[in-house]
Amino acid sequence: MRSTQSFFRTILFTGLAAITGAVSQGQTSVAASLYGAFSPSTSGNGTTQSPSNAAGALLELRHIRNPLVGYEFTYAYNRGNQAYSENLPSGCGLVCAQTGSASIPANAHQISADWVVSLKAANLRPFVLAGGGVLLNVPGAGTVTAVTCPVEGLTPCTTSSVPTSISAKGVFVYGAGLDWTLLPHLGLRLQYRGNLYKASALANAFSSTNAFTHSAEPMIGVFFRL
Repeated sequence: MRSTQSFFRTILFTGLAAITGAVSQGQTSVAASLYGAFSPSTSGNGTTQSPSNAAGALLELRHIRNPLVGYEFTYAYNRGNQAYSENLPSGCGLVCAQTGSASIPANAHQISADWVVSLKAANLRPFVLAGGGVLLNVPGAGTVTAVTCPVEGLTPCTTSSVPTSISAKGVFVYGAGLDWTLLPHLGLRLQYRGNLYKASALANAFSSTNAFTHSAEPMIGVFFRL
């Protein structure tokens, strides 16, 4: 009986020690990273939308409780300039067919909450993440200039002002990376993040492509463990 009780005490103490060790390994960090945002063109409903590649910055607040339980909140910013082109049917054949185009300067803001799974090995911590949030594209002006040209070039191109609008889209975030501790509370964070979302519609005069698109964001930054 005593040997059985000792066995269960050993199991209990071992479990408590493991839980205590997992909690003690929990850590909170803040990080700042620079990245490049690369997005392909999308087409649909007669419209082709071409986002410009841009540099951006990411801020992260991350807490790791144990290898399977970690979470973070992020804010990202980059320029979100868009170029639109559209074939405008006029109902009178190729002679009257026209093309329209516009370039819209914009700022892209993204807020997300992500689940993080990581594993610590010496001064390295590889991780993977997945989550979601909101992507907000804000045009730099209330109107932009659109250019309309006949396909056959029989008449001069014309310009007109078209209104813009703010676009808010849900975004799925995934990624993977590596924390490399250089000093007790300071290190490098190398990661790749991908975003999946519906293409933003910023110009009211152009039909939405209504297509899903993807942006790739390789990044490098520094983290500070609190």
